[in-house]
Amino acid sequence: MTHPQPHDLVGIGIGPANLSLAALAHTQPGLKAAWYEQRPAFHWHPGLLIEGATLQVPFLADLVTLADPTNPWSFLNYLRHHQRLYPFYFSERFHSPRAEYDDYCRWVSRQLPSLLFRHHIDAVRWNPEQALFDIDYTRLGPNGEAEAVGRSHARHLAIGIGTAPHVPEALRPLAERPVVPVVHSADYLDHREQLLDAGHITVIGSGQSGAEVFLDLLRRRPPGRERLHWITRTPAFAPMEYSKLGLEHFTPDYTRYFHALPEQRRDELVARQWQLHKAIDHETLAAIHDELYRHSIGGGWPDVILTPGVSVRTAGRLGTTQVELHLDHAEQGERSRLVTEAVVMATGYRERPLDPLLAALDPVLRRDAAGRVVVDEQYRLVLDREVTGSVYVQNAERHTHGVGAPDLGLVAHRSATILNALTGQERYPLPERSAFTTFGLRRPGAGGAGPGAAGSAQGVRRVSV
Repeated sequence: MTHPQPHDLVGIGIGPANLSLAALAHTQPGLKAAWYEQRPAFHWHPGLLIEGATLQVPFLADLVTLADPTNPWSFLNYLRHHQRLYPFYFSERFHSPRAEYDDYCRWVSRQLPSLLFRHHIDAVRWNPEQALFDIDYTRLGPNGEAEAVGRSHARHLAIGIGTAPHVPEALRPLAERPVVPVVHSADYLDHREQLLDAGHITVIGSGQSGAEVFLDLLRRRPPGRERLHWITRTPAFAPMEYSKLGLEHFTPDYTRYFHALPEQRRDELVARQWQLHKAIDHETLAAIHDELYRHSIGGGWPDVILTPGVSVRTAGRLGTTQVELHLDHAEQGERSRLVTEAVVMATGYRERPLDPLLAALDPVLRRDAAGRVVVDEQYRLVLDREVTGSVYVQNAERHTHGVGAPDLGLVAHRSATILNALTGQERYPLPERSAFTTFGLRRPGAGGAGPGAAGSAQGVRRVSV
């Protein structure tokens, strides 16, 4: 099956980033777009939709509002559609439950006809004769089997394939052959009952996911018989930077400042800014302490060990019911051995590599000194001038745009920036200034959104719609 008429834009992957772009593009007359996703439907981190867990961003950080508050796919319109505006109003919630955000995104995804699920992208090539991208795909059946192959064509692409659970090298022997429960936190809910049946459970990692998993396990284990161990490499179970001025690192102003810095300086900054996005929400830390205190009522300490500053050097199995973790304590310079019956790896996520998907474009891709793709201010991959189409990336540009790349609060702004650049028109007026902080000695010009923004090293043929 083929699509003879080219699309103005084809999106690959349907997570929140490309769903935002699809929602904003849907209201633009004359813009022909399609979005491909290999999963059967939209789901956002289903293994971590723990009861009571909330987003770390306000409800205004939905798919569209911060670029277009009147858009029909706003979170407030979702509430209105479900006749829940007044309950939301009286609940005085600024941070929505995580399960509600997932439900909101699925509500949007069900109403956008340009979204094509169960489509696996096999290859992407630039066709110089037609000045189009050729996109080969396989349509999948209900059980993931191949049903048909096809090809579509597009003037521009938007890659939003997201991140994948990361398993550190030391823990891979456990994860590859999990005789005892060894799961990534991304799959926590699918394995929660099996984990709770274990005599002793170890949680590795102290980001927000690790804290939420530990808290959920603690709440479900009987006082005095918790048998929980929580370890992390970081020197403390650190709170996330959530001051109002600190949050200005997640503004378009900071993104522009960061993008203009030299590559080496950007890399140094990302490494230092872990507490902006890898630490733990204050409320979650408080809830953990409250729960530990509750478990101590009656005179005994809970059977819980929390140890920061510890890394797993190696890991292996002991028979069929236990695993052994060999630990290093950085500050003491000591080593120890921990035997446990279940492990939850809250070890974070890594950007899915673009290279397998864009292998045919590798000869025309510009790369930095570390071999990473170069991304311009408008979120375009920098390609040789012979490629006149644009490849936009979403949540694959932390090395060029900073810690805000995966943040939900910048999703709508990035989508609007892409659509403005793609059409060469200011379809979505964006703020010239978004932070009280001036990053650097001079505040960068607004740029980055409208037709007057600086272009990349490639030639770009914009779409007139």
